[in-house]
Amino acid sequence: MTAGRPDFATAVLAPIHAIVGDRGLITDPGTMQPFMESWRDGWVGRSPAVVLPDSTEALAAVVRICAETRTPIVPQGGNTGLTGASQPHADGTEIVLSTNRLNRIREIDIDNDTMTVEAGCILANIQNAARDIGRLFPMSLAAEGSCQIGGNIATNAGGVQVVRYGNMRNLVAGLEVVLPDGRIWDGLRGLRKDNAGYDMKQIFIGSEGTLGIVTAAVLKLSPLPRATATALVAVSAPSDAVDLLTRAKGVAGDRIITFELIQRDCIDVARRHVPDVPDPLRDRYPWYVLVELADQDGGNRLMEMLEGILEAGMEAGEVLDGVVAASKAQADSLWRIREGIPEGQKREGVSFKHDVSVPISRVARFLDRANAALERECPGIRPFAFGHLGDGNIHFNPIQAEGGDPAEWKAKLATVNAIVHDIVVELGGSISAEHGIGRLRIDEMPRYKSAVELDMMATLKRAFDPHNIMNPGKILRA
Repeated sequence: MTAGRPDFATAVLAPIHAIVGDRGLITDPGTMQPFMESWRDGWVGRSPAVVLPDSTEALAAVVRICAETRTPIVPQGGNTGLTGASQPHADGTEIVLSTNRLNRIREIDIDNDTMTVEAGCILANIQNAARDIGRLFPMSLAAEGSCQIGGNIATNAGGVQVVRYGNMRNLVAGLEVVLPDGRIWDGLRGLRKDNAGYDMKQIFIGSEGTLGIVTAAVLKLSPLPRATATALVAVSAPSDAVDLLTRAKGVAGDRIITFELIQRDCIDVARRHVPDVPDPLRDRYPWYVLVELADQDGGNRLMEMLEGILEAGMEAGEVLDGVVAASKAQADSLWRIREGIPEGQKREGVSFKHDVSVPISRVARFLDRANAALERECPGIRPFAFGHLGDGNIHFNPIQAEGGDPAEWKAKLATVNAIVHDIVVELGGSISAEHGIGRLRIDEMPRYKSAVELDMMATLKRAFDPHNIMNPGKILRA
């Protein structure tokens, strides 16, 4: 059914309004606009309505109406995604189904170390609720003050602590999902072991709303660390950073919660555009590592462990210089460097963003090959790489040449993407480590996924959503 037809209001919007009421239905274009556009990268769409149910049952009833009338749905959480997965297309035929009002913490089970939350809960609120009971919910990323847990699950979010705790796949014990026909699957089981058939929750984690809408989740909690130790160290090359990581794992094991690789150019850009970004080392170096350890054991043992790792790294020639935070304020200052990079890059000019992963042992090889290939093809392009070395996820985002014409550089996007992603896949990597596919990478999927794998994905999509109403045109073409 087309949104522009006169019977759309009667057949679709009127029964939806009867379910969700005035607070749950927005049709005014101005009020809808924030739901139509992304916070970054210019994804903008149109929709006849934004629907905001306040319960799983209401959301399921809305989905049943859409299924009966073949009205496509775009599920949307905090709208902080980076691939266009949560914006409607420009044709105005899809309704946006927001989880903003599904924001309750349903249960906290301290003995089981789980928390049951609704999809619209803000990630930072979940972190705070866990901390209030002496537990940690370790998912941590830049948008945590506004992103919603349902979106984190739908995109299999990563972040800066994956090296120890894993991404969302590792942090979810159970799910509640509304299927494309409006049925509710209650899989809210807080179990560590459940071998009774297929693990259905994993099908929906990372599916970007194309197979169903996550409405609630049982999350795994961890002990709250009593001590942390943070340092910023300089290295001459990514290969030295990999050697230092291997050394650190041999000593600290899973006490390593963060191991971030940062190119010098990233710090310069952050300092140029973002206030209060420090430059704590006296000399300039080509690469840096932000490393953080955490442990249940208080006192100075963790700091001594970190200092011992760095001293051994210095003796081996892996570490050139460094600073260890002596207080939380100093640690926060070091984190300000890492956190300022995305904002600084946004203001620097045209950049070619790649959220890629390769085996940790091949990160240095990837960076060397990709930078050399791009310089040959696009002389003057500025290397710009940072990210989660601890799990092999690098944000490889080269920037246009200084003084270049933005329009000319934007025209190089397809060429740059192909060069970078070809190298990634040759090295056994993935073109999307934590951001998802959405609309951004949908046309690249046939180039980098085998026909067998694409067929399996398409078969799954048809089985769950035979009428293709659930976030159509995301991940897979119809």
